[in-house]
Amino acid sequence: MSDSPAWLPTPPCAELHLHIEGTLEPDLVFALAERNGVDLPDSDVGALRSRYAFTDLQSFLDLYYENMAVLRTPADFAEMTRAYLTRARAAGVRHAEIMFDPQAHLARGVPLAASVEGIASVLHTSEAEFGISTALIAAFLRDRPASEALEVLDELLAMGAPIIGIGLDSAEVGNPPSGFTAVYDRARRAGLHLVAHAGEEGPPSYIAGALDDLGVERIDHGIRCLDDPALVARLAAEQIPLTVCPLSNVRLRAVPSLAAHPLRRLLEAGVIVTINSDDPAYFGGYVDDNLHAVREVHKLTDDELAALAANSFRASFLDGDRRDALLAEVEDWRTAAR
Repeated sequence: MSDSPAWLPTPPCAELHLHIEGTLEPDLVFALAERNGVDLPDSDVGALRSRYAFTDLQSFLDLYYENMAVLRTPADFAEMTRAYLTRARAAGVRHAEIMFDPQAHLARGVPLAASVEGIASVLHTSEAEFGISTALIAAFLRDRPASEALEVLDELLAMGAPIIGIGLDSAEVGNPPSGFTAVYDRARRAGLHLVAHAGEEGPPSYIAGALDDLGVERIDHGIRCLDDPALVARLAAEQIPLTVCPLSNVRLRAVPSLAAHPLRRLLEAGVIVTINSDDPAYFGGYVDDNLHAVREVHKLTDDELAALAANSFRASFLDGDRRDALLAEVEDWRTAAR
C-alpha cells in the first residue's frame, strides 16, 4: 500500500461537524453587507482576513458573531448554504449534517423563520442539485441561559422546523453540559438525535457529562478525552463517535500543531473518529483540506483514509440503505486507490 500524494482526491465522506455560519467566506460577508446596508468595521476583504489569527475559542467566536450581522433575510441564509454545498461537492462530501445557531440570529432581531426557511430551502433539494444528502441540527449556545434554549426548541418544534437533532456549542469552559438536561430531555421526547460539543477546550468531565447528563449519541470534538484513560476506554467500548476537526484544533490553539494532534492516538485506542471542518471559512480548510493535511502530516495510508471516511457514514444519522450505498462508494475508492 502506497501513500497517495496530497493532490489525489480524498474519499467520499460525510461531514458531521459543520456550522453553516462558519462557512461565511469574507467575500460573501462583504457582498451581503452591501446588499443589506450593513456597515462593517473592516475596510475590505483583506482587512477582514487579517483578523483570522485566533488565540483561543473566544477570540474566534467574537469575529464569528460579528460577521453574522450581514445575515438578515431567508435569501441570505440560502446563499450561504448554497455556497457551502458547492464547495462540499468539490470536496467529495456525499452527506452533511449541518448545524446552525438559531439563538445567535434571534438575538440580532432576525426572526427564527428567516434562518430556518433560508437554510432548509436549499437543503430540501441538496441531493438533486449537489449529490449531497443533508440534515439540519439546531445547536444551542451554552453561554446563554438554558431556559432560552428550551424556548427556542419549543418554537422550532411548534413551527415544524425540519431539524433531525440538537447540539450544544459556543464558549465551552465554565459552561458544563449539566445545565442543559431539560433541553435534551425535551428533544429526546420529540424524537430528535442528540449531539454536543465537549472536550475541545473543556475537561474530560464535560465529555462524560454530555454522555451521562445529556445522553448524546456522539461527541463534537472530544480530543481532551485523552487526559482520562478510563474515558477513552469507555468511548472505544461504547463506540461513541468523535467528530474531530484537526485544522480547527490547530487554529484555535487546542493543540500546538497538526503534528501534535492526537488523531493517531485516538485511532490506535479504538475510538471512532471522523474528520470534519467545523468552521472552514475561518480555519483554513474544508473537509478535503483537513483530510489532505492529516494524510500528509500523520502519514496515513489510503486504507486509513478510507476507514476514516467509512467512520463518517457509520457515525451519521443516515438510514441503512443510504448508509450502505455510501459505504460501498468508499470501498470503491479504496479499491481504485490501490
